[in-house]
Amino acid sequence: MARDERPKGGIRADARRNRAAIVRVTIETLRRNPEASIPEIAAAAGVGRMTLYGHFPTRAELLEAALADALERGERTLGRLDLVGDPRDVLVQLIDTSWVLVDESRALLAAAQKQLPPARIRELHEQAEARVRELLTWGQGEGAFRADLPVDWLVSVTHLVIHGAADEVAAGRLTPDDASRVIRETLLGAFTRRDTGDS
Repeated sequence: MARDERPKGGIRADARRNRAAIVRVTIETLRRNPEASIPEIAAAAGVGRMTLYGHFPTRAELLEAALADALERGERTLGRLDLVGDPRDVLVQLIDTSWVLVDESRALLAAAQKQLPPARIRELHEQAEARVRELLTWGQGEGAFRADLPVDWLVSVTHLVIHGAADEVAAGRLTPDDASRVIRETLLGAFTRRDTGDS
């Protein structure tokens, strides 16, 4: 029986390596060419088309897996941010870090948006959105962020502004280097509590 188990284990290990390589290369290939075909991705991953289709029967499934992987790696990076100090400073850190991650995978996101329903895209971002929600709730409690708008709305605005910046970069109306500043100024301007001075 041991002789039968070793090959099976080896096949599973090879399959895991192939799958991981395909997902990683998908992100890299789409960054270079957002319209890359399945055969091009398979060739870049060093596998045949049938091997790729064995793991991902459709382009949508491949893009979903690649996007989930990119978001998971991003979450590990964002997980190192501490909710300490001034909530506005932490928001700036989160924006700057998030933009780097979004910029790296914006071609992938654009491709995924063509294949996946908006609700699924939003679902894949749940962990990242939970982190933003935690930060904004904390900031409201500290009096740093305006509390006259629901946190869920502020989370949605954050998501829309960051991904809107990615669309502007893709359209050539905004440079990647300037996007972080634009996002930061937009969100801080919208979220920061203002004292009007009215009596």
